[in-house]
Amino acid sequence: MKPLIAVVALAAVLLTLSAALSANLVPPPATAVDSVTELIQGVRVADPYRWLENADDPKVAAWSDAQNARTRSYFDGLSSRGPLAIELKRLYTTTSPYYYNLVARGERVFAIYRDPKQQQPIIVALNAAAEPASRITVLDPNILDAKGLTAFDWFVPSPDGTRIAVSLSQNGSENGTLHVYDVASGKEIDAPIDRVQYATAGGSVAWTSDNRGFWYTRYPGPESPESERHFNMQVYLHRLGAPAANDPIALGTKHGLERISEITLKNTVSQSAVLASVGRGDGGQFAHFILTEDKPPIEVAIYKDQIVSATLGPDGALYGVSRAGALNGKVVKLSPPFKTAGLAHAPVIIPEGAISILTSAGAAGGNPTVAADRLYLRYINGGPTEVRLFDLAGAAHGLLPVPPISTNSEITPLSSGSVLFDVESYVVPLHYERFDPATNAATSTELKQLSSVTFDDAEVVRENAISKDGTAIPINIIRKKGTRLDGTNATLLYGYGGYGVSETPYFLGPVSRVWLDAGGVYATANIRGGSEFGERWHREGMLTKKQNVFDDFAAVAQQLIAEHYTSHARLALLGGSNGGLLMGALITQHPDLPRAVVSMVGIYDMLRVELDPNGSFNTTEFGTVKHAAEFKALYAYSPYHHVRMHTAYPAVLLMTGATDARVNPMQSRKFTAALQAASSADYPLLLRTNKTSGHGIGSSLDERIAERSDMLAFLFDQLGMTWSPAPD
Repeated sequence: MKPLIAVVALAAVLLTLSAALSANLVPPPATAVDSVTELIQGVRVADPYRWLENADDPKVAAWSDAQNARTRSYFDGLSSRGPLAIELKRLYTTTSPYYYNLVARGERVFAIYRDPKQQQPIIVALNAAAEPASRITVLDPNILDAKGLTAFDWFVPSPDGTRIAVSLSQNGSENGTLHVYDVASGKEIDAPIDRVQYATAGGSVAWTSDNRGFWYTRYPGPESPESERHFNMQVYLHRLGAPAANDPIALGTKHGLERISEITLKNTVSQSAVLASVGRGDGGQFAHFILTEDKPPIEVAIYKDQIVSATLGPDGALYGVSRAGALNGKVVKLSPPFKTAGLAHAPVIIPEGAISILTSAGAAGGNPTVAADRLYLRYINGGPTEVRLFDLAGAAHGLLPVPPISTNSEITPLSSGSVLFDVESYVVPLHYERFDPATNAATSTELKQLSSVTFDDAEVVRENAISKDGTAIPINIIRKKGTRLDGTNATLLYGYGGYGVSETPYFLGPVSRVWLDAGGVYATANIRGGSEFGERWHREGMLTKKQNVFDDFAAVAQQLIAEHYTSHARLALLGGSNGGLLMGALITQHPDLPRAVVSMVGIYDMLRVELDPNGSFNTTEFGTVKHAAEFKALYAYSPYHHVRMHTAYPAVLLMTGATDARVNPMQSRKFTAALQAASSADYPLLLRTNKTSGHGIGSSLDERIAERSDMLAFLFDQLGMTWSPAPD
């Protein structure tokens, strides 16, 4: 990440930051209060800011603009904001280009290539050995749109590597249109197909074995009511050159798929069969189908079978991770011919272990990754991951050399028989190693990130906090060596806790480098709702048990104070999306715990979230107001409904994107209004709305730097931190 803007006069400047400017912040715009109430499950619920839900109302637009102007005036008054933006741009753009999401097809290895100087990453192809010197550009969104507002959602190469299907969307909307390109020439070779991707259920493609067609996901078109156009995803079969209007449905509602189905298509080994994995919303339930060109789909697993991940192997067999009677997961193997519900009765080749199989999918097709003679299976133990090797009958063959407190997320089999696997940690950047099962040895590659920042002066400490119910919660603490535990360190604590998403180690990068240089301590929490300790950990933080997530995070924050890392006056909290809900709950349940909170694209009104398209998919994770016990739980913690008048709330920065299709920006508007009306403290309560971004996916370089500069300036101001840019 190297500089586009030189840091000249800044090197000698020491920025002393305090919260003094908060007192000079202009009052928020006047906000009308509605008398709206409704009866839900026998409870009368007030909704005083219901009117802020309508983004098309000129009054709402004017209110949002006024909030943005107020927030901008606050940042414009901070002496740190400009230098921070310059420094972050320098650090981001002076990091080396790097590769990720590797996919081997034919004699090519495709990858995403991120040049930090560019607004968007590009799609490239390497030779069969994945040597960087062989790189050719396949698709460059920066050429399609110089402003950086066009991004690709995903890409899928054909089995022979000669063609590639790409979903493109604009302004962070994730509303994707499918384009097909010839890899050698870069030319588009088929008519675009719209409505293939959206934030509600995503999107996917799998090619036919002859490279002349593909299965693809698509949402309903104009023939459906507007309210249904982001539901009822179906799979179509397309042949290149044929009109998409004539494409037959290969899997859909006529086969029993539900309104909130989320379909992922996989065919990683150039076979005639394709695996369609169907999620039931976002709660972690899956059914699996085998699709072929000439036969009806075969449902090889239904939801109750608890097959949470599956992969077709090069031997033609289907490998599945089952949680039936095994919350940590076991591996089953089903050989063809495939039969209905076959995975439920398939033999177990790898039994459940003491730690959990990690089931999130990687670029190479998921977990497990099956190569010619090896099965690579990722496990997670509280946050860090490890990779165990087995033969295709399930016999153990050791481990990949992944260091402690590190993460592996990709394993890519190559035509040579070796595999590429990535590794990163909190203090070591992303890099790939090559493993040869014939020699059982790994060697380094040139596929690595050379960061502009290092953390040689830092250390990672893993500790535990004890939650309200006695559960031990891991904390990852990143601090400078020699940090004194005297209660004076500004400390930033990050959390998520939902959807079975595990917080694994990741390279911290420029923002954390600046944070540590300003004297800060950074911590992440492995709270329930994720799957750091298997599905049990997830289930204890979902539906009616969601309060455990908030109790876990509060316990971690309190532990950092008890161990004298920090104090209430020097503690800040950070989270986004589901983690934004976590921030809202901490603000309303523990207003005196943090001094400052940054909450990005968060959910705060838990009684109205399911009315949005993506909110309907969330009901399998959060619950629904239509169910009495789930309503009771939702209402008990819904942040918007627990803002209390005359309460001293911490300083809060709420950040949202106007085109966010995952979390309606009205969530941030309503919560902002409620906090501003209620707080008795003289701390800033700010709303920042980006009009050209959504949930953060596909945001341009400039947008990302602006967002992170604002976040750091806010935290430095509120926590009274000092910082000076690194000398040239």
